Amino acid sequence: MITLFQSPVNSDAEVMGGTLVFRHTRVPAQSLLEYLDDGFSLEEFLDNFPSVTRVDAVNFLKLACEQVQYENHSG
Repeated sequence: MITLFQSPVNSDAEVMGGTLVFRHTRVPAQSLLEYLDDGFSLEEFLDNFPSVTRVDAVNFLKLACEQVQYENHSG
C-alpha cells in the first residue's frame, strides 16, 4: 500500500493552481491517463515528460486502479 507520504502525486495551490501533479514536477497526473487513453505507451509518456520518474508513474497508475476497483465494489 502506498501511503500519503510516499504518494507519487500532490496538490499545492501555489503549483499549477492546485492541479494534481507528479511530485517535484509541474506535470499534471491527468496527463498520464490522457496519454494512455489516446493509445500512447508509458514509455512515450516518460520520454515526453522526463521529470516524471517511472516509479512515480507506475505507482500513480496503481493508485488509480485501486480507486476504480474501490468505486466498482462500493457502488
